Amino acid sequence: MPEKIIAKTGDKPRVIIVGAGFGGLAVARQLVGKDVEVVLIDRSNHHLFQPLLYQVATADLSPAEIAWPIRSIFSHTPNVSVFLGEVTGIDLAGKSIIARDHRVEFDYLVLSTGAATSYFGHDDWEKVAPGLKNIGEATEIRKRLLLAFERAENAENEETRQQFMNFVVVGGGPTGVEMAGAIAELAKQALSHDFRRIDPRDARIILAEGAPRLLGAFPEDLSEYTRQSLEKLGVEVILNQPVSDITPQGVRIGDDFIQSANVIWAAGVKVDHMADWTGAKTDRGGRVEVTPDLAIPGYPDAFVIGDAAHVAWRDGLTVPGIAPAAKQMGKYVGKRILDRIKGNNTPPFTYKHAGNLATIGRHRAVIDFNGFKLKGVLAWWVWGLAHIYFLIGIRAPALVLVQWAWSYIFRKKGARLITGPVEPDPEKTDVHRPL
Repeated sequence: MPEKIIAKTGDKPRVIIVGAGFGGLAVARQLVGKDVEVVLIDRSNHHLFQPLLYQVATADLSPAEIAWPIRSIFSHTPNVSVFLGEVTGIDLAGKSIIARDHRVEFDYLVLSTGAATSYFGHDDWEKVAPGLKNIGEATEIRKRLLLAFERAENAENEETRQQFMNFVVVGGGPTGVEMAGAIAELAKQALSHDFRRIDPRDARIILAEGAPRLLGAFPEDLSEYTRQSLEKLGVEVILNQPVSDITPQGVRIGDDFIQSANVIWAAGVKVDHMADWTGAKTDRGGRVEVTPDLAIPGYPDAFVIGDAAHVAWRDGLTVPGIAPAAKQMGKYVGKRILDRIKGNNTPPFTYKHAGNLATIGRHRAVIDFNGFKLKGVLAWWVWGLAHIYFLIGIRAPALVLVQWAWSYIFRKKGARLITGPVEPDPEKTDVHRPL
């Protein structure tokens, strides 16, 4: 099919932003009302508050409470337009991007594509161990979790019942810790009185981490507090044991095979396409090794930010792939573009690390503010307020606050809905068939 060329129509510089995540939105907002034309391209029509995806997956929140239409965010900013499409190629020398059958010209380019789930070479595990990067995956995990209890209730033998009531989360970073804690609360509190033939409190929740401790980016005492807190919730924490195989029947952790129809992957991320699109040097995770002003080497008008950028930081580390970092990069690149248009210099990007946060469960969290540490109930409230702050301007934060208060006070889960096609009961067809 011939390409439809979307050429510039005026004299204003055109800035194309690929990706409407935290970084992409920060760039666009920096350019609102300026003498530039901004085109924001994303394959989804919504901005997603990804840190709360696990609460959708465990039925605390509905998808609409953590996502907001991109067009609505910029409905009153005439110089920002939204293009719904998937980028399939980039011509840096020719200053255009290809989105399927469209070619869109640019003066400045910002790549803020985010990261995808990495299975470390075992892509066949994806079908039986979904990751958690978008709303589709979150609602699929929610369906699998809720269906597991329904099928355990209807199981005709104990082996099958136990297979459905074994839940394995792979990866001991913030996402894995949050998922394991939320599943434990779903099973042992929210669903505890909903069934007759099974007791959801008998569910076995396992968190597997190949490293010596959970939350490797946190101080050791907070990692240990996290492990102890999860075990109080009823989560079995397995450390120093790599996952070597995942099948529809279960998962092999170290020398043990655990039967489970419910495996969730939270162990790794990668960045797709960057090496092919840019021709630039990338690290093992696919991130572009950018210049000090976050540009692609050799192309000063093309930038990479957020999870897709390899940015040197301190002590040999790189800037972490978290929302505050992406927002800082986005603000910087927006200013950098305006400075380039005016012919001004911009100092190199400097990342200011505010700290690390992770929630463990109801009234449990850990926070490390650059050496100032919090844990327990106070940390949980600070964690919640921090997330509410990030929601401001994207989604009405009061709605999420009300939903959290309902869950906290009454120990009730929110949208416990099983949606989408449901396959026949595996016990009636093939016991080991994945959900």
